[in-house]
Amino acid sequence: MAVINAIRKRYSCRDYAERPIEKDKLTEILEAARLAPSARNAQDWRFVVVTDSELRSKLAAATNRPEVFKKAAAIIVACSIGGEVMPCGQRIEPIDVSIALEHIALQAAELELATCWIGSFDPKVVREVTSVPQNIEIIELMTLGYPADEQKNPAREPIDKICCYNKWTFK
Repeated sequence: MAVINAIRKRYSCRDYAERPIEKDKLTEILEAARLAPSARNAQDWRFVVVTDSELRSKLAAATNRPEVFKKAAAIIVACSIGGEVMPCGQRIEPIDVSIALEHIALQAAELELATCWIGSFDPKVVREVTSVPQNIEIIELMTLGYPADEQKNPAREPIDKICCYNKWTFK
C-alpha cells in the first residue's frame, strides 16, 4: 500500500469488533512506532499495550467514550520519559509521542485495523490501572482493533487554505 493510501484509510474508529489482534500484526504495528523519528533520536516514548479485557474496561471507564473504547482489542497508553525542551521552545514529549502514535495508526490502517486517538481521559485512573510511575508523563491513549463501523470521511480544508509559500499570506 502506498503511504497516501494508508493516510486516506486511517480514521477515528468509534466501534470495534470484539476480536483479538494477532501477535504478528501487533508486533508489526509496534515496530512502526519503534522506527519513528524523535528529537535528537531520544526515543523517549514508552507504550503500555493493554490487551487484558478487565484492564481495558477500567481504562475505557477513564475516558469520555467508555462504551466504545472498551470493545477495542487494545488500548495503548503512550508515555514519555523525556522532559526536554527543544531550542524552538517546544517540549519534545508530546511531539515525539505523537509521531510514534501516528506511525501506529498508519501501520494499523495498512493491516486492516483501526485506531482512535484519545485525549479525553483521567490520567490518575490510567496511572492506577497501568502502574505508570508518577515521574512519567502520560501523553495520550490510542485504541487499536478491528473496526465494526464504516470509515468516516470528514471534510478537509483545501490545500490553498492551509498552505502558503515563502511568506505568510493567509487572511
